[in-house]
Amino acid sequence: MKIKLPIVIIGALVLLSSCSQVYTPALYHQDIAYLPKPASFDKESTANYVSAGLNMHTNTNFNDVLVSGQVNLSRANTFDNFNVAYGAFGSFGDYQTGSSDKAKANYFRDKFFGAVGGRFSANFFVNNDRADIRFIGVEAAYSHEFGDYADFRKFLVTQPGYKVDARTDLFSIGLTSEILFHNQNDTDFQHGIRGYLGTTLGYNPINEEFYSGDTATQRMFRNIYPKASYFIKFKDYFGTIEVGSAVFLRAGLKF
Repeated sequence: MKIKLPIVIIGALVLLSSCSQVYTPALYHQDIAYLPKPASFDKESTANYVSAGLNMHTNTNFNDVLVSGQVNLSRANTFDNFNVAYGAFGSFGDYQTGSSDKAKANYFRDKFFGAVGGRFSANFFVNNDRADIRFIGVEAAYSHEFGDYADFRKFLVTQPGYKVDARTDLFSIGLTSEILFHNQNDTDFQHGIRGYLGTTLGYNPINEEFYSGDTATQRMFRNIYPKASYFIKFKDYFGTIEVGSAVFLRAGLKF
């Protein structure tokens, strides 16, 4: 066992480092982000929000790393038992590859990527003492990707042996549920916990080429992705931590 275990570990690492042949859009399953909205117990029912954040995740093979910064601007309105938010964002980052064979068509060290897009969010809610329970909600996001990594995927589509989703336009949509509450006797200090379950619409060639052996149930669960968010606000300052297939940290200002 002392000999076999290191061999298995080394073999797995070699396999991962040699199979960087699946490439997806830079924001695939990373385009949905928490949109703040005024609570029913806030003084203002309309607010604007600006924020900046850092996103880190890996590709399908878990051996390439994507790191990006993001800026967000949104506006939100809260009505009786209903709220809505909408906004725009820009993302700029670096795709760092784990491939090492310079003779292959997919070899590179790192490539720039960028994206711009818009987001929409709406919820029905009820108030219970110190909490707004946003029990039925919908989230949607559209993004357009550009840069060296997008051009690289378009090139790899023409090469044999690679599984590539060359889309540069993504549209994701899903359902949410959230509870937002304030500290005892302090409505300016707020916390929110939100769950999201959604999918990215459109044809993904990787499902046909790389996961062709999946059953209908396996394919459904592969296309549906979850995300959990924690929101904290003190006066006009806020922050979010979002966890799904990646970690997204963000801080911002309400005005």
